[in-house]
Amino acid sequence: MTDAVLIERKGAHVALVTINRPEARNAVNGAVAEALERIVAEIEADGDIRVAVLTGTGGKVFSAGADLKEVSAGNRDKLERPGTGFGGFVNNPRTKPWIAAVEGLALAGGCELALACDMIVASEDGAFGLPEVTRGLLAAAGGAYRLPRVIPRAIAIEMILTADRLPAQRAAALGMVNHLAPSGEVVSTAIALAEKIAGNAPLAVIESLKIAKLSLELTDAELACLSDETQERLSTTEDFKEGPLAFIEKRAPVWKGR
Repeated sequence: MTDAVLIERKGAHVALVTINRPEARNAVNGAVAEALERIVAEIEADGDIRVAVLTGTGGKVFSAGADLKEVSAGNRDKLERPGTGFGGFVNNPRTKPWIAAVEGLALAGGCELALACDMIVASEDGAFGLPEVTRGLLAAAGGAYRLPRVIPRAIAIEMILTADRLPAQRAAALGMVNHLAPSGEVVSTAIALAEKIAGNAPLAVIESLKIAKLSLELTDAELACLSDETQERLSTTEDFKEGPLAFIEKRAPVWKGR
């Protein structure tokens, strides 16, 4: 039996996570949800992995969302994991950066998986869509509230209520997509971005990401206080000393993550 989700190491510090159901357009079933939940935990616990890339196999569809065959068979509850949400991913607490490598279409829950990541790399001919309203459903796995955070509210509302697809090139122009890549080069582009991030001090990356995620939830005063507290905590680490020392010695820093 083929694994529903694959994980492999790319270089020293990057993990490539691939939803592996091309016959079902990489739709999420119980096996995918269970595997993604487990893999997130494994990556969080692995001190060598600093960045993860999430993609789908086949090159045409990142993910079509929920497996409707599972839903019609009464197994909808298996697509959501307690505490981590749809696909075992969209509400799963993660401290390390995740990049969605969207080759082709990201629809419904597939779009929500991408929105749950911290960055998106998409193919130039790709598109995003939340077609839930055409089936009497709500984009309840984050689409209805995460999309208006990353593109202008009026455009997000139109997309959610009409179910029209958003071409990747327009998504990039609106700020939803970090990088566009030719078809077939999305994963390699995402890995290159991941490796660039992984070359930086891992603790500083994690703490910076944490504050950036809170930027829409806290006041400037609260964020300033949190930033000061975080900087003070980082100043006691070995990596905090290594950064300036490597600069003075004109060499690449050797990060220890402590």
